[in-house]
Amino acid sequence: MKTVFIINPKAGQGKDIDMLAENIKNVAESLNKDYEIYYTKAAGDAKRFVDEYLKEKGIARFIACGGDGTLSEVVNGAISYDAEVGVIPIGTGNDFCRNFGSVDAFRNIREQLLSGSQKCDAINYKTAVNSEEISGYAVNMFNIGFDCNVADMTSQMKRKPFISGSLAYFLSIFVILIKKKGANLKIMADGEIIHNGKLLLSSVANGSFCGGGVKSNPLASVTDGLININIIKNVSRLRLLTLLPCYMKGTFPEKNVGHIIFSKKYKKVCIEPLNNCMRLCVDGDITDTGKCEFEIARKAINFVVPETLSKSDFFDKSTECFCRA
Repeated sequence: MKTVFIINPKAGQGKDIDMLAENIKNVAESLNKDYEIYYTKAAGDAKRFVDEYLKEKGIARFIACGGDGTLSEVVNGAISYDAEVGVIPIGTGNDFCRNFGSVDAFRNIREQLLSGSQKCDAINYKTAVNSEEISGYAVNMFNIGFDCNVADMTSQMKRKPFISGSLAYFLSIFVILIKKKGANLKIMADGEIIHNGKLLLSSVANGSFCGGGVKSNPLASVTDGLININIIKNVSRLRLLTLLPCYMKGTFPEKNVGHIIFSKKYKKVCIEPLNNCMRLCVDGDITDTGKCEFEIARKAINFVVPETLSKSDFFDKSTECFCRA
């Protein structure tokens, strides 16, 4: 089976792209593997390319060389065909592969060519943008409110010289903290209203990480067949500052903060903005949208996992709920 490497030339600010392509060529040829390299040309091009390739040429393994956004596009192109998908993380976040224990292991080209795949979940979503109905799959996470605003600001920060992905994220936190923009939402989960009104942020998660290693959803698992939703109430700036360290490290279930953070697992979630529109971050990509429905897509991705990683690193998390009435 051919392995197709899909390189986003803008990922990671475009550093070392030529070296990556040369390494792919050298490793694939040394293993006598059939391979191809494709460079994306614009946003959405990876999804289009994978979909057309599978229609015209048949099954292949696709390796997204980029960040979570590139991986998400490749998954959306491949998911209907049950094709295998992997990732060489060269973006600024690379959060989906963190769920498997190591980012560096995924950068091993030999592993991407020879390792097997594991069934992982995705989240199917349906919404409307400018009266146009949109549906697709997210591999990692949706963010609304503070997290989404930080992601939006981070993408602007990264365009500035000498500001890396992690530095851009931390600078953005402080900028958005000053503005303290949240959201006003009605949230339903498995037919139950779990929130109605203002909040600081909400995340609808398949994976545990966002923002380049922030463990915002420690209860989430990419293999348990459930969506993890977090809600942080509309707290003061001072309270948020004291809360941020345990939120970013994913230690909040161990702290006495259940009156501030709600975290629980569901199969279906529906979020409706009470102000007609909300900013939604989908695997790092920002859009303005209205009501959005989310449903777990159980074992929808054939994801290439390096054999050097222990399977126990990504077994289902047993804890299903962290909340307080």
